[in-house]
Amino acid sequence: MIIANWETVIGLEIHVQLSTKSKIFSDASTVFGTGPNEQANEVDLGLPGTLPVVNAEIFPKAIAFGLSIGAEIAKTSYFDRKNYFYPDLPKGYQITQMDEPIVRNGCINIELNNGTTKSIRINRAHLEEDAGKSLHDSFPNMTGVDLNRAGIPLLEIVSEPDMRTAEEAEKYAKSIHQLVTYLSISDGNMAEGSFRCDANVSVRREGEKELGTRTETKNINSFKFLKNAINFEVKRQMNVIQSGQKVKQETRLYDSVKNETRPMRSKETATDYRYFPEPDLLPVSFDQNYIDQIKKTLPELPSEKKNRYVREHGLRESEAKFLSNDLELALFYENCHKLVKDSKQIVNWLKGEMLSRLSDAEITIKDSPISPIQLCDLIKRISDGTISVTIGKKIFGKLWEGQSISVDNVIRDENLAQLSDSKQLDELINEAIKKNPKQIEQFRNGKTKVLGYLIGLIMKETSGKANPKQVNDLILERINSPK
Repeated sequence: MIIANWETVIGLEIHVQLSTKSKIFSDASTVFGTGPNEQANEVDLGLPGTLPVVNAEIFPKAIAFGLSIGAEIAKTSYFDRKNYFYPDLPKGYQITQMDEPIVRNGCINIELNNGTTKSIRINRAHLEEDAGKSLHDSFPNMTGVDLNRAGIPLLEIVSEPDMRTAEEAEKYAKSIHQLVTYLSISDGNMAEGSFRCDANVSVRREGEKELGTRTETKNINSFKFLKNAINFEVKRQMNVIQSGQKVKQETRLYDSVKNETRPMRSKETATDYRYFPEPDLLPVSFDQNYIDQIKKTLPELPSEKKNRYVREHGLRESEAKFLSNDLELALFYENCHKLVKDSKQIVNWLKGEMLSRLSDAEITIKDSPISPIQLCDLIKRISDGTISVTIGKKIFGKLWEGQSISVDNVIRDENLAQLSDSKQLDELINEAIKKNPKQIEQFRNGKTKVLGYLIGLIMKETSGKANPKQVNDLILERINSPK
């Protein structure tokens, strides 16, 4: 981002919790939501005499990610010790990968606001264990430590400093989030800590080649906060330099209430951590056949799904993108498409009524009270003329209330079937024409919009049950008939 002769340089470190039932080096559960320290066993606590054992489930998940970004996969995986002392790290070190990450040199494309794409290089993705969590607000003048997260399996994805705006960083993070959920290697739940971002930010004068001093803002757990934190940090660093001072290399935290970053500690370098090979874990080797088998299991990725929807389902690119951006939404759509081949109608209902209701309820489509079967039955009854779109929306509301009812039962029990009786409609139309001579004259003089007003009167009179096309045709027939 160039602002008044300044350029922003951004790289992200994204920590993805891998979806395993047990931790990376112990058999303790990874289930979220238990009481403090209820899921930390002797290995997680670093008790004397305990030894780590690698959870084999982590490797195919990491390799699947690497293959999906076109990266190099290490044929042998090593672990290292990263030594530092914090209260939430009981062993005094973290088991991670330093010199030999399992994934190297990949890339992912992001779509910019102007419709172009930009390739963001991914330097590495490595496996490691999570630390515990310090609780600063639970005890007066003290800090508590919850070690439930100690040993949670993480895949840390490290980008190159290729992003130049907070918007690009947000799009990149969303693309990574979309990819790991598509691969089913993580649930990506940011509120629960399954997907967290560290933002490395620096600024430099336009035209300078040397990178500026960077800061790292840790543990950002929302895309909105990521964008806000970067924008704040960019302005802060520019102000520091313009005031004649130097930016400190440090770790910072983002305060979402004050919308600002604040210092946490000075930024360590690799040598400060005194990395050395983990002596308690043997190297793990993968042959090419193992990697090829994982490649065969890769699901259809978002871009592939989007292109298929355009090619095979006749959807516009914007519609296909809307569906493929969210895996659960795409699966809901595909379940609908198995029952009703009218892709356009399915998308219209998903983008309209469904999206509105989900937004109001603050839930995802996974928790929708309306099933694909119910939505498709609704579309069928509109298509065959049994009900109007207006009545369809009314029925949608009833289904949303969570009643385990069929569309046909609602139509029958509440007498919602579309009114198509020509004789009855004729009477209503004749009455409307009789009471609105001014509007009829306006229509005959070329003001065709008046027709919508007349149709609206009939629809209101029939509580939305009248067949709108039939009403339209009958009104035109009456108006255009000789006086």
